[in-house]
Amino acid sequence: MVLKEKLDALIAQTGKQAPAQVLEVMHRATQDLKNSGIMDGVVKAGDTSPHFTLKNAEGTLVRSEDILKHGPMVLTFYRGAW
Repeated sequence: MVLKEKLDALIAQTGKQAPAQVLEVMHRATQDLKNSGIMDGVVKAGDTSPHFTLKNAEGTLVRSEDILKHGPMVLTFYRGAW
């Protein structure tokens, strides 16, 4: 299963489990963000990023150039403690 299919399945499952008022708030917030124009400046699939160095999950510095030598890269930002 590809990432898009997994995300679609997660969204469908959430829609079945979350209370209607929670879903309404989530959908309204998403639409408000889209209406704000924020999507015009976001990085999209296939965009090229500048080279960078960040710490991985273990705290080791990793260079994007080194990862890309082995194929495509997925970069995830964690919001932190929920």
